Amino acid sequence: MSIITGLHHVTINSGDPQENLDFYVGVLGMRLVKKSVNQDAPETYHLFYADGAGTPGTELTFFPWRGMPKGRSGTGETSEVMLAVPMGSLEYWESRLAAHDVAHAERVQRFRESVLTFEDPHGVALALVETGDARDFTPWTDSAVPSEFQIRGLHAVRIVEASLEPTEGFLTRGLGFEFISEEDGWRRYEVNGGGSGRVVEVRVLSGSSRAVSGVGSVHHVAFRVADEEAQLRAREQVRAADGRTTEVIDRFWFKSIYFREPGGALFEIATDGPGFSIDEDVASLGEQLILPPFLQPHRAEIERVLQPVSAPTAPLPAAT
Repeated sequence: MSIITGLHHVTINSGDPQENLDFYVGVLGMRLVKKSVNQDAPETYHLFYADGAGTPGTELTFFPWRGMPKGRSGTGETSEVMLAVPMGSLEYWESRLAAHDVAHAERVQRFRESVLTFEDPHGVALALVETGDARDFTPWTDSAVPSEFQIRGLHAVRIVEASLEPTEGFLTRGLGFEFISEEDGWRRYEVNGGGSGRVVEVRVLSGSSRAVSGVGSVHHVAFRVADEEAQLRAREQVRAADGRTTEVIDRFWFKSIYFREPGGALFEIATDGPGFSIDEDVASLGEQLILPPFLQPHRAEIERVLQPVSAPTAPLPAAT
């Protein structure tokens, strides 16, 4: 069994932070569980959306960059993020997206799963996937989306590469994924028996140019490990597969290591704990700007340069 237990979070470059918050809280009904800053560039926010408790594996996080140009699709990037929704809920989501003027594609079947694709306001490619797989999830009682339709967390990610063998070898030897099947040029890999939140799909587009990061681009994909001991073992496994990793970095809500897979996509391995409630009460997650200890002396300066954001002024009604 792999040390990696599945997807932990996906971090994305976005545009205007208020537009980002309005969409993920107001339209998709996710909870803002942590409002912080990019620890490496504190002039911009780091916004974390998840389920009601900020459960690992349910998190989408965003760096809203001022003045960053739009990204360009290509190879060496995570091209789509798939989110899990309950079985039979896509009709609700089609109506909800239409009610909020979100363009979406017709429902399709991928690997025997019902899928609805769309983009967020800044061009992030997203998909809702119906799944009945058991997974960690806590409903958010204040969501505009009824609990029986709420997003359950990350389902899978899709990665586009210039060649297959280096990335496939790295996924299998470095991270413990297994190749499962191929459909329409996409190869599906699963870890620890598969199921929702444990899937990576890869497609080769050998004639395409390299992706250029920007607004709407995935910054990195993080994989879950249970604890710090497991993280160190996973790091050694990645290094044995010729991956060049950082040392362990304390992100305060979890610990992280970073590395690029051979095709160029940035990956992270993150611990499940200690979690978002270490510095906020669960009932008030995301309500205040939380800074890591080393940035606390600079709070006044940081707050001066951040664009003020607030929750949607009124709950956006569920589609009927």
